[in-house]
Amino acid sequence: MLDKILSLDEKLFIYLNSLGSNTYDELWLIITKQTSWIPLFSLLLFLIFKELGTKKTLHLLLFVAVLLVFTDQITNLFKNGFQRLRPCNNPEINSIIRIVQSRNSFSFFSGHASNTMAVATFLYLIFKTNFKYFWLLFLWPLIFAYSRIYLGLHYPLDIIFGYLFGAIFGFLTFKLYQIFQKRNFTA
Repeated sequence: MLDKILSLDEKLFIYLNSLGSNTYDELWLIITKQTSWIPLFSLLLFLIFKELGTKKTLHLLLFVAVLLVFTDQITNLFKNGFQRLRPCNNPEINSIIRIVQSRNSFSFFSGHASNTMAVATFLYLIFKTNFKYFWLLFLWPLIFAYSRIYLGLHYPLDIIFGYLFGAIFGFLTFKLYQIFQKRNFTA
């Protein structure tokens, strides 16, 4: 059963990866860099600061930092535990796929997907009632994670499990944040 799922995952990866073209490679290389998202992060920081003020914004940023470190480290534990080869390093398919970027680390599950989904979930749960279109924040993890498939670095299941892990821990961090807020900012 697991072999069949992994085979389907590989076939879906090959299909999605093959949709790319040299024309768009540079764009996807820009999208996959965290620094390319600085304008989005700056906008979010501005909105958060405007909504919460300095002290609460600093507390929120501390929660985001802890969430990022946690998801990143747990992702690395999974990668080293499962040791699934990245598509670009898989000798069974690396000659038939588009490899735009290579990494030597393992594939399962995607740190980009888990980190972005964790932060997006956490922030969405906090601000969904404050900003009408805040659900659009979820475009960030979708685009960011697809770049990993496009570049030849992750299989779709790596992305899906990264999303699930990130969403769960984004939600749990939100619950901890609520407890912290009640203890420290209620009269």
